[in-house]
Amino acid sequence: MMTFDTRDLPVARLHQILLGAVAPRPIAFASTVDEDGRPNLAPFSFFNVFSANPPILVFSPARRGRDNTTKDTYENVKRVPECVINIVNYDMVQQMSLASTEYPTGVNEFIKSGLTPLASEVVRPFRVAESPVQMECRVNEIMELGPGGGAGNLVVCEVMRIHVQEDVLDADGRIDPVKVDQVSRMGGMWYSRARQGLFELRQPSTELGIGFDGLPADIRQSRILTGNQLAQLASVTALPDETSVNEYKLTELADVFMEYGDRPHELEQWLHRRAAELLEEKRIDDAWKTLLTFNN
Repeated sequence: MMTFDTRDLPVARLHQILLGAVAPRPIAFASTVDEDGRPNLAPFSFFNVFSANPPILVFSPARRGRDNTTKDTYENVKRVPECVINIVNYDMVQQMSLASTEYPTGVNEFIKSGLTPLASEVVRPFRVAESPVQMECRVNEIMELGPGGGAGNLVVCEVMRIHVQEDVLDADGRIDPVKVDQVSRMGGMWYSRARQGLFELRQPSTELGIGFDGLPADIRQSRILTGNQLAQLASVTALPDETSVNEYKLTELADVFMEYGDRPHELEQWLHRRAAELLEEKRIDDAWKTLLTFNN
């Protein structure tokens, strides 16, 4: 057995060991607003429930290890001590991941991730309509655990309202773990899904993805591609250039365009179905080229 003295470990290595050991961890998808009412949405896996009477949740928007800066969520709850904790299930995991991209302060992650803001009843931050469970919270206390990079900031929240989608309840009105299909965080790129087990999820680039607002309208409004699949497309930093799209059309899809040449609606549906298959294989660039051939 290897033994580590935590005082001797670099913070990055210690962080890696802790996240690999303490897992799976539930995810607090925290919605906050700043003093001007601008929304922010970000996930945190340093999170759990600690009391039922009163109902208390705690999550930690820690200081960044690489440069010791603080996150917008932390700054927001200090100024507007309210939040909504939205539970993440598998159907929205890619959109949640996209929202974790560190867009500049003031950028609306609801827009970037394609998630739907829903007005809360007793707090100012919005709920995430796609989340199966949404908890409106008042922030009772913020505990700063240290001044250095990687230090936690414990946000102690009292739950004021709980909203549960009816389709995740069983016959007795309890949350069914199979129906809710929650996602939890492991170490590295690993996550755990309630109905399936472990899966890998590519983390957002340090460069900024185009977001849902950067998707062409015909793709964003697809009736075939899911929110998770659209989020994969929205995670890229730039679209393939026209030359590469045309080459892909001629080499990979020429027969398809011949077959559906006089039926554009069926062609578009075929291309969207094919893109969905490519995204399941994590071939994001090929999926983009497939979709963009329709208008080329």
